[in-house]
Amino acid sequence: MTKFVLALVMSALMLIGNLSAANYGGTLVFARGGDAVSMDPSLVSDGETFIVTENIYDGLVRFKAGTTEVIPALATSWTASSNGLEYTFKLRKGVKFSKTKFFKKAPVFDADDVIFSLKRQMKNSAVQKKYYKGEKRSFIYWSAMDMDNIVKDIVKVDRYTIKFILKKPEAPFIANLAMSFAAILSQDYADYLIKKKGNIKNIEKQPVGTGGFVFQKWIKDDKIILRANSKYWDGKPYIKKLIIQTIPNNSVRAAQLKTGAVHVMTYPNPAEVPELKKHKDIKVLEQEGFNVGYLAFNTEKEPFTNKKVRQALNMAINKAAIVKSIYGDFGVVAKNPIPPTAWSYNNDIVDYEFNPEKAKAMLAEAGYENGFETTLWAMPVARPYNPNAKKIAEAMQADLVKIGVKAKIVSYDWGTYLKKTKYGEHDMAMLG
Repeated sequence: MTKFVLALVMSALMLIGNLSAANYGGTLVFARGGDAVSMDPSLVSDGETFIVTENIYDGLVRFKAGTTEVIPALATSWTASSNGLEYTFKLRKGVKFSKTKFFKKAPVFDADDVIFSLKRQMKNSAVQKKYYKGEKRSFIYWSAMDMDNIVKDIVKVDRYTIKFILKKPEAPFIANLAMSFAAILSQDYADYLIKKKGNIKNIEKQPVGTGGFVFQKWIKDDKIILRANSKYWDGKPYIKKLIIQTIPNNSVRAAQLKTGAVHVMTYPNPAEVPELKKHKDIKVLEQEGFNVGYLAFNTEKEPFTNKKVRQALNMAINKAAIVKSIYGDFGVVAKNPIPPTAWSYNNDIVDYEFNPEKAKAMLAEAGYENGFETTLWAMPVARPYNPNAKKIAEAMQADLVKIGVKAKIVSYDWGTYLKKTKYGEHDMAMLG
Protein backbone atom coordinates (compact mmCIF):
# COMPACT_ATOMS: atom_id res chain seq x y z
CA MET A 1 0.00 0.00 0.00
CA THR A 2 1.53 3.35 -0.96
CA LYS A 3 1.09 7.07 -0.75
CA PHE A 4 0.60 9.20 -3.86
CA VAL A 5 3.34 11.84 -4.09
CA LEU A 6 3.37 14.77 -6.50
CA ALA A 7 6.02 17.51 -6.57
CA LEU A 8 5.54 20.92 -8.18
CA VAL A 9 7.70 23.96 -8.84
CA MET A 10 5.99 26.79 -6.98
CA SER A 11 5.65 29.02 -10.05
CA ALA A 12 3.67 26.27 -11.74
CA LEU A 13 1.64 25.67 -8.60
CA MET A 14 0.59 29.30 -8.57
CA LEU A 15 -0.48 28.98 -12.19
CA ILE A 16 -2.73 25.99 -11.62
CA GLY A 17 -3.53 26.28 -7.93
CA ASN A 18 -4.53 29.93 -7.50
CA LEU A 19 -6.77 30.30 -10.52
CA SER A 20 -8.48 33.48 -9.38
CA ALA A 21 -5.17 35.33 -9.52
CA ALA A 22 -3.62 33.54 -12.51
CA ASN A 23 -3.14 34.91 -15.98
CA TYR A 24 -4.12 32.93 -19.06
CA GLY A 25 -1.31 31.51 -21.12
CA GLY A 26 2.07 29.92 -20.57
CA THR A 27 3.36 26.36 -20.85
CA LEU A 28 3.22 23.70 -18.18
CA VAL A 29 5.66 20.79 -18.42
CA PHE A 30 4.39 17.71 -16.58
CA ALA A 31 7.01 14.96 -16.13
CA ARG A 32 6.14 11.32 -15.54
CA GLY A 33 7.99 8.00 -15.71
CA GLY A 34 6.50 6.30 -18.76
CA ASP A 35 4.84 7.07 -22.06
CA ALA A 36 1.20 6.54 -22.94
CA VAL A 37 0.25 3.31 -24.67
CA SER A 38 -2.62 4.59 -26.84
CA MET A 39 -4.73 7.68 -27.35
CA ASP A 40 -7.89 5.56 -27.16
CA PRO A 41 -8.64 5.12 -23.43
CA SER A 42 -11.07 2.27 -24.07
CA LEU A 43 -8.21 0.00 -25.20
CA VAL A 44 -5.85 0.41 -22.25
CA SER A 45 -5.68 0.24 -18.46
CA ASP A 46 -2.56 2.30 -17.66
CA GLY A 47 -2.50 5.59 -15.83
CA GLU A 48 0.16 7.04 -18.13
CA THR A 49 -2.40 6.98 -20.96
CA PHE A 50 -5.24 8.31 -18.80
CA ILE A 51 -3.14 11.30 -17.68
CA VAL A 52 -3.23 12.39 -21.33
CA THR A 53 -6.65 11.28 -22.54
CA GLU A 54 -8.51 12.76 -19.58
CA ASN A 55 -7.33 16.17 -20.81
CA ILE A 56 -8.51 15.45 -24.38
CA TYR A 57 -11.86 13.71 -23.81
CA ASP A 58 -14.90 14.14 -21.62
CA GLY A 59 -17.30 11.49 -20.38
CA LEU A 60 -21.00 11.76 -19.71
CA VAL A 61 -20.07 12.29 -16.06
CA ARG A 62 -16.84 12.77 -14.14
CA PHE A 63 -15.45 12.76 -10.63
CA LYS A 64 -15.28 16.06 -8.81
CA ALA A 65 -11.60 16.91 -8.43
CA GLY A 66 -10.04 15.26 -5.40
CA THR A 67 -13.14 13.22 -4.57
CA THR A 68 -15.20 10.27 -5.77
CA GLU A 69 -18.34 12.42 -6.05
CA VAL A 70 -19.88 12.05 -9.53
CA ILE A 71 -20.85 15.31 -11.25
CA PRO A 72 -22.23 16.18 -14.72
CA ALA A 73 -19.97 16.54 -17.75
CA LEU A 74 -21.29 15.89 -21.27
CA ALA A 75 -24.53 14.86 -19.63
CA THR A 76 -26.25 17.65 -17.72
CA SER A 77 -28.53 15.37 -15.70
CA TRP A 78 -29.73 11.79 -15.35
CA THR A 79 -32.60 9.85 -13.83
CA ALA A 80 -33.01 6.20 -12.85
CA SER A 81 -36.12 4.06 -13.03
CA SER A 82 -37.60 2.74 -9.79
CA ASN A 83 -36.33 -0.79 -10.52
CA GLY A 84 -32.80 0.42 -11.25
CA LEU A 85 -32.77 -1.03 -14.77
CA GLU A 86 -33.00 2.16 -16.83
CA TYR A 87 -30.90 5.32 -16.70
CA THR A 88 -31.82 8.28 -18.88
CA PHE A 89 -29.24 11.00 -19.57
CA LYS A 90 -29.91 14.49 -20.90
CA LEU A 91 -26.94 15.59 -23.01
CA ARG A 92 -25.24 18.96 -23.05
CA LYS A 93 -26.11 21.04 -26.10
CA GLY A 94 -23.75 23.23 -28.10
CA VAL A 95 -20.58 21.23 -27.40
CA LYS A 96 -18.25 20.69 -30.36
CA PHE A 97 -15.35 18.35 -30.97
CA SER A 98 -12.09 20.24 -31.50
CA LYS A 99 -10.55 20.94 -34.88
CA THR A 100 -7.11 19.43 -35.44
CA LYS A 101 -4.54 19.37 -38.23
CA PHE A 102 -5.69 15.88 -39.17
CA PHE A 103 -9.48 16.46 -38.85
CA LYS A 104 -10.48 19.99 -39.73
CA LYS A 105 -14.19 19.65 -38.99
CA ALA A 106 -15.69 20.50 -35.62
CA PRO A 107 -18.76 18.25 -35.41
CA VAL A 108 -21.40 18.90 -32.77
CA PHE A 109 -21.54 16.39 -29.93
CA ASP A 110 -24.80 14.45 -29.69
CA ALA A 111 -26.33 11.06 -28.88
CA ASP A 112 -24.74 9.37 -31.90
CA ASP A 113 -21.29 9.94 -30.39
CA VAL A 114 -22.37 8.27 -27.14
CA ILE A 115 -23.79 5.30 -29.03
CA PHE A 116 -20.57 4.96 -31.06
CA SER A 117 -18.17 5.39 -28.14
CA LEU A 118 -19.80 2.90 -25.79
CA LYS A 119 -21.55 0.36 -28.02
CA ARG A 120 -18.31 -0.26 -29.95
CA GLN A 121 -17.10 -1.78 -26.66
CA MET A 122 -20.09 -4.09 -26.30
CA LYS A 123 -19.30 -7.66 -27.31
CA ASN A 124 -20.70 -8.56 -30.75
CA SER A 125 -22.66 -5.32 -31.06
CA ALA A 126 -23.58 -4.02 -34.51
CA VAL A 127 -21.49 -0.90 -33.81
CA GLN A 128 -18.43 -2.99 -32.96
CA LYS A 129 -18.86 -5.07 -36.11
CA LYS A 130 -19.30 -1.96 -38.27
CA TYR A 131 -16.23 -0.09 -37.08
CA TYR A 132 -13.83 -2.96 -36.44
CA LYS A 133 -14.97 -5.34 -39.17
CA GLY A 134 -13.87 -8.46 -37.38
CA GLU A 135 -10.53 -7.00 -36.18
CA LYS A 136 -9.77 -8.07 -32.64
CA ARG A 137 -9.85 -5.23 -30.12
CA SER A 138 -9.62 -5.73 -26.38
CA PHE A 139 -11.71 -3.20 -24.49
CA ILE A 140 -9.93 -3.90 -21.24
CA TYR A 141 -11.85 -1.83 -18.71
CA TRP A 142 -15.27 -2.49 -20.24
CA SER A 143 -14.53 -6.18 -19.81
CA ALA A 144 -12.91 -5.84 -16.37
CA MET A 145 -15.91 -3.86 -15.08
CA ASP A 146 -18.16 -6.69 -16.39
CA MET A 147 -20.11 -4.19 -18.46
CA ASP A 148 -21.35 -6.78 -20.96
CA ASN A 149 -23.17 -8.48 -18.08
CA ILE A 150 -24.51 -5.15 -16.83
CA VAL A 151 -25.54 -3.23 -19.97
CA LYS A 152 -28.24 -4.75 -22.14
CA ASP A 153 -28.58 -1.86 -24.59
CA ILE A 154 -27.91 1.85 -25.13
CA VAL A 155 -30.76 3.59 -26.91
CA LYS A 156 -30.94 6.98 -28.61
CA VAL A 157 -34.20 8.61 -27.45
CA ASP A 158 -33.57 11.80 -29.39
CA ARG A 159 -30.55 13.86 -30.44
CA TYR A 160 -29.81 14.93 -26.87
CA THR A 161 -31.22 12.07 -24.81
CA ILE A 162 -29.69 8.64 -24.19
CA LYS A 163 -31.14 5.69 -22.29
CA PHE A 164 -29.13 2.81 -20.80
CA ILE A 165 -31.07 -0.42 -20.28
CA LEU A 166 -29.39 -2.72 -17.76
CA LYS A 167 -29.59 -6.48 -17.32
CA LYS A 168 -29.51 -6.10 -13.54
CA PRO A 169 -29.38 -3.30 -10.97
CA GLU A 170 -25.82 -2.08 -10.50
CA ALA A 171 -25.15 0.38 -7.68
CA PRO A 172 -21.86 1.85 -9.02
CA PHE A 173 -23.12 2.14 -12.62
CA ILE A 174 -22.95 5.95 -12.73
CA ALA A 175 -19.50 5.94 -11.13
CA ASN A 176 -18.35 3.43 -13.75
CA LEU A 177 -19.25 5.95 -16.46
CA ALA A 178 -16.95 8.53 -14.83
CA MET A 179 -13.94 6.33 -15.58
CA SER A 180 -11.64 6.88 -18.55
CA PHE A 181 -12.84 3.91 -20.62
CA ALA A 182 -16.25 5.62 -20.96
CA ALA A 183 -14.79 8.71 -22.68
CA ILE A 184 -16.89 10.03 -25.58
CA LEU A 185 -15.22 10.03 -29.00
CA SER A 186 -16.47 11.49 -32.28
CA GLN A 187 -18.49 9.23 -34.55
CA ASP A 188 -17.95 11.71 -37.41
CA TYR A 189 -14.18 11.33 -37.04
CA ALA A 190 -14.52 7.54 -37.02
CA ASP A 191 -16.65 7.68 -40.18
CA TYR A 192 -14.08 9.95 -41.81
CA LEU A 193 -11.28 7.50 -41.01
CA ILE A 194 -13.29 4.55 -42.34
CA LYS A 195 -13.89 6.41 -45.58
CA LYS A 196 -10.31 7.67 -45.95
CA LYS A 197 -8.24 4.82 -44.52
CA GLY A 198 -10.60 1.86 -44.32
CA ASN A 199 -10.29 1.59 -40.51
CA ILE A 200 -10.32 3.75 -37.38
CA LYS A 201 -6.84 2.90 -36.07
CA ASN A 202 -5.74 6.54 -36.27
CA ILE A 203 -7.92 7.22 -33.22
CA GLU A 204 -5.27 5.31 -31.27
CA LYS A 205 -2.58 7.87 -32.11
CA GLN A 206 -4.41 11.01 -33.29
CA PRO A 207 -7.36 11.71 -30.96
CA VAL A 208 -10.25 14.15 -31.42
CA GLY A 209 -12.18 15.09 -28.28
CA THR A 210 -14.32 17.71 -26.57
CA GLY A 211 -11.96 18.18 -23.62
CA GLY A 212 -10.04 21.14 -22.27
CA PHE A 213 -6.98 20.41 -24.40
CA VAL A 214 -6.46 19.57 -28.06
CA PHE A 215 -3.93 17.00 -29.24
CA GLN A 216 -1.04 18.37 -31.30
CA LYS A 217 1.88 15.94 -31.37
CA TRP A 218 3.12 12.67 -29.89
CA ILE A 219 6.86 11.96 -29.99
CA LYS A 220 7.01 8.39 -28.72
CA ASP A 221 8.90 7.90 -25.44
CA ASP A 222 9.63 11.64 -25.31
CA LYS A 223 6.65 13.98 -25.07
CA ILE A 224 3.01 14.60 -25.89
CA ILE A 225 2.04 18.19 -26.71
CA LEU A 226 -1.47 19.52 -26.12
CA ARG A 227 -2.83 23.02 -26.64
CA ALA A 228 -5.66 24.67 -24.75
CA ASN A 229 -9.17 24.38 -26.17
CA SER A 230 -10.16 28.06 -26.11
CA LYS A 231 -13.80 27.09 -26.77
CA TYR A 232 -14.04 24.47 -24.04
CA TRP A 233 -17.60 24.18 -22.76
CA ASP A 234 -16.43 24.23 -19.14
CA GLY A 235 -14.28 27.34 -19.46
CA LYS A 236 -11.03 28.29 -21.12
CA PRO A 237 -8.00 26.52 -19.55
CA TYR A 238 -5.48 28.78 -17.84
CA ILE A 239 -2.56 27.03 -19.48
CA LYS A 240 -1.97 27.67 -23.18
CA LYS A 241 0.20 24.60 -23.79
CA LEU A 242 0.58 21.38 -21.83
CA ILE A 243 3.68 19.24 -22.44
CA ILE A 244 3.55 15.78 -20.89
CA GLN A 245 7.18 14.70 -20.78
CA THR A 246 8.46 11.14 -20.39
CA ILE A 247 11.50 10.89 -18.09
CA PRO A 248 11.88 7.28 -16.88
CA ASN A 249 14.48 7.91 -14.17
CA ASN A 250 12.96 9.26 -10.94
CA SER A 251 16.12 11.08 -9.90
CA VAL A 252 16.50 12.75 -13.30
CA ARG A 253 12.89 13.96 -13.09
CA ALA A 254 13.61 15.40 -9.64
CA ALA A 255 16.80 17.09 -10.87
CA GLN A 256 14.90 18.72 -13.74
CA LEU A 257 12.22 19.86 -11.33
CA LYS A 258 14.86 21.58 -9.20
CA THR A 259 16.23 23.46 -12.21
CA GLY A 260 12.76 24.42 -13.42
CA ALA A 261 13.10 22.47 -16.68
CA VAL A 262 9.85 20.72 -15.68
CA HIS A 263 7.12 22.18 -13.48
CA VAL A 264 5.38 19.11 -12.11
CA MET A 265 6.63 15.58 -11.55
CA THR A 266 5.04 12.39 -10.28
CA TYR A 267 6.48 9.68 -8.04
CA PRO A 268 9.87 10.90 -6.80
CA ASN A 269 12.07 8.34 -5.10
CA PRO A 270 10.84 8.13 -1.48
CA ALA A 271 14.38 8.81 -0.23
CA GLU A 272 14.45 12.11 -2.16
CA VAL A 273 11.19 13.47 -0.77
CA PRO A 274 12.69 15.10 2.37
CA GLU A 275 15.17 17.04 0.22
CA LEU A 276 12.44 18.12 -2.19
CA LYS A 277 10.38 19.36 0.77
CA LYS A 278 13.29 21.60 1.85
CA HIS A 279 13.61 23.24 -1.57
CA LYS A 280 12.24 26.78 -1.36
CA ASP A 281 10.62 26.70 -4.80
CA ILE A 282 9.08 23.22 -4.65
CA LYS A 283 5.78 22.12 -3.16
CA VAL A 284 5.30 18.43 -2.35
CA LEU A 285 1.74 17.14 -2.24
CA GLU A 286 0.99 13.74 -0.75
CA GLN A 287 -2.04 11.75 0.30
CA GLU A 288 -2.97 8.15 1.04
CA GLY A 289 -2.81 6.18 -2.20
CA PHE A 290 -5.64 4.02 -3.47
CA ASN A 291 -3.40 1.37 -4.91
CA VAL A 292 -1.62 -1.92 -4.30
CA GLY A 293 1.58 -3.27 -5.85
CA TYR A 294 1.89 -7.01 -6.20
CA LEU A 295 3.81 -9.91 -7.72
CA ALA A 296 1.57 -11.86 -10.12
CA PHE A 297 2.13 -15.59 -10.56
CA ASN A 298 1.00 -17.04 -13.88
CA THR A 299 -1.20 -19.84 -12.57
CA GLU A 300 -1.54 -21.33 -16.06
CA LYS A 301 2.18 -22.18 -16.12
CA GLU A 302 4.14 -24.75 -14.14
CA PRO A 303 5.14 -24.65 -11.36
CA PHE A 304 2.75 -21.83 -10.43
CA THR A 305 -0.24 -24.09 -10.96
CA ASN A 306 0.77 -25.60 -7.61
CA LYS A 307 -0.68 -23.73 -4.63
CA LYS A 308 2.16 -24.82 -2.34
CA VAL A 309 4.71 -23.27 -4.71
CA ARG A 310 2.87 -19.96 -4.66
CA GLN A 311 2.60 -20.04 -0.86
CA ALA A 312 6.29 -20.91 -0.52
CA LEU A 313 7.36 -17.95 -2.65
CA ASN A 314 5.09 -15.69 -0.65
CA MET A 315 6.79 -16.74 2.59
CA ALA A 316 10.28 -16.49 1.04
CA ILE A 317 10.03 -12.80 0.12
CA ASN A 318 10.75 -10.31 2.89
CA LYS A 319 8.06 -7.78 2.11
CA ALA A 320 8.67 -5.69 5.23
CA ALA A 321 12.33 -5.22 4.30
CA ILE A 322 11.40 -4.24 0.74
CA VAL A 323 8.89 -1.67 1.95
CA LYS A 324 11.40 -0.21 4.41
CA SER A 325 14.26 0.06 1.90
CA ILE A 326 12.34 1.09 -1.22
CA TYR A 327 9.16 2.84 -0.03
CA GLY A 328 10.42 4.27 3.27
CA ASP A 329 7.57 6.06 5.03
CA PHE A 330 5.45 5.99 1.90
CA GLY A 331 4.27 2.40 1.97
CA VAL A 332 3.02 -0.41 4.17
CA VAL A 333 2.95 -4.16 3.63
CA ALA A 334 -0.25 -5.28 1.90
CA LYS A 335 -2.20 -8.23 3.23
CA ASN A 336 -5.29 -7.69 1.07
CA PRO A 337 -5.82 -7.05 -2.66
CA ILE A 338 -7.37 -3.66 -1.81
CA PRO A 339 -5.94 -0.77 0.26
CA PRO A 340 -7.12 -0.02 3.83
CA THR A 341 -8.78 3.20 2.59
CA ALA A 342 -11.43 1.10 0.80
CA TRP A 343 -14.71 0.69 2.68
CA SER A 344 -14.67 -3.11 2.33
CA TYR A 345 -11.13 -3.65 3.66
CA ASN A 346 -10.91 -6.65 6.02
CA ASN A 347 -8.37 -5.95 8.72
CA ASP A 348 -8.86 -9.40 10.26
CA ILE A 349 -6.94 -11.08 7.44
CA VAL A 350 -3.66 -12.60 8.67
CA ASP A 351 -0.75 -12.23 6.26
CA TYR A 352 1.72 -14.97 5.33
CA GLU A 353 4.71 -14.91 7.65
CA PHE A 354 8.23 -14.32 6.33
CA ASN A 355 9.78 -17.76 6.90
CA PRO A 356 12.41 -18.96 4.39
CA GLU A 357 12.89 -22.31 6.15
CA LYS A 358 9.19 -23.08 6.04
CA ALA A 359 9.10 -21.89 2.43
CA LYS A 360 11.92 -24.27 1.48
CA ALA A 361 10.17 -27.19 3.17
CA MET A 362 6.92 -26.38 1.38
CA LEU A 363 8.75 -26.32 -1.98
CA ALA A 364 10.06 -29.80 -1.21
CA GLU A 365 6.51 -30.96 -0.41
CA ALA A 366 5.43 -29.62 -3.79
CA GLY A 367 8.13 -31.69 -5.53
CA TYR A 368 10.73 -28.94 -5.95
CA GLU A 369 13.31 -29.91 -3.34
CA ASN A 370 16.09 -28.44 -5.50
CA GLY A 371 14.09 -25.38 -6.47
CA PHE A 372 13.60 -24.30 -10.08
CA GLU A 373 14.48 -21.58 -12.61
CA THR A 374 12.00 -18.94 -13.68
CA THR A 375 11.68 -15.32 -14.82
CA LEU A 376 10.69 -12.27 -12.82
CA TRP A 377 9.34 -9.38 -14.87
CA ALA A 378 9.96 -5.83 -13.65
CA MET A 379 8.11 -2.87 -15.17
CA PRO A 380 10.31 -0.19 -16.78
CA VAL A 381 8.47 2.80 -15.30
CA ALA A 382 7.80 4.20 -11.84
CA ARG A 383 4.20 3.66 -10.82
CA PRO A 384 2.18 4.97 -7.85
CA TYR A 385 2.37 1.47 -6.37
CA ASN A 386 6.00 0.81 -7.33
CA PRO A 387 8.65 3.55 -7.25
CA ASN A 388 11.51 1.34 -8.45
CA ALA A 389 10.61 -2.05 -9.92
CA LYS A 390 14.19 -2.99 -10.76
CA LYS A 391 15.39 -2.62 -7.17
CA ILE A 392 12.37 -4.48 -5.83
CA ALA A 393 12.94 -7.26 -8.37
CA GLU A 394 16.57 -7.53 -7.27
CA ALA A 395 15.47 -7.80 -3.62
CA MET A 396 12.95 -10.52 -4.51
CA GLN A 397 15.57 -12.31 -6.60
CA ALA A 398 17.98 -12.35 -3.63
CA ASP A 399 15.28 -13.73 -1.32
CA LEU A 400 14.15 -16.42 -3.73
CA VAL A 401 17.61 -17.79 -4.47
CA LYS A 402 17.93 -18.62 -0.75
CA ILE A 403 15.22 -21.28 -1.17
CA GLY A 404 16.66 -22.55 -4.47
CA VAL A 405 14.53 -20.50 -6.89
CA LYS A 406 16.68 -18.81 -9.52
CA ALA A 407 14.73 -15.92 -11.02
CA LYS A 408 16.03 -14.06 -14.08
CA ILE A 409 14.89 -10.42 -14.16
CA VAL A 410 13.21 -9.42 -17.42
CA SER A 411 11.80 -6.09 -18.64
CA TYR A 412 10.33 -4.49 -21.76
CA ASP A 413 9.12 -1.05 -22.77
CA TRP A 414 5.89 -0.15 -20.95
CA GLY A 415 3.46 -0.84 -23.79
CA THR A 416 5.04 -4.21 -24.58
CA TYR A 417 5.15 -5.11 -20.88
CA LEU A 418 1.42 -4.51 -20.48
CA LYS A 419 0.59 -6.38 -23.67
CA LYS A 420 2.70 -9.42 -22.83
CA THR A 421 1.41 -9.72 -19.27
CA LYS A 422 -2.15 -9.32 -20.53
CA TYR A 423 -1.69 -12.34 -22.78
CA GLY A 424 -0.02 -14.38 -20.04
CA GLU A 425 3.51 -14.62 -21.43
CA HIS A 426 5.12 -14.02 -18.03
CA ASP A 427 6.10 -16.45 -15.28
CA MET A 428 6.08 -13.87 -12.48
CA ALA A 429 5.38 -10.20 -13.15
CA MET A 430 5.24 -7.07 -11.03
CA LEU A 431 1.93 -5.27 -11.47
CA GLY A 432 -0.44 -3.11 -9.48
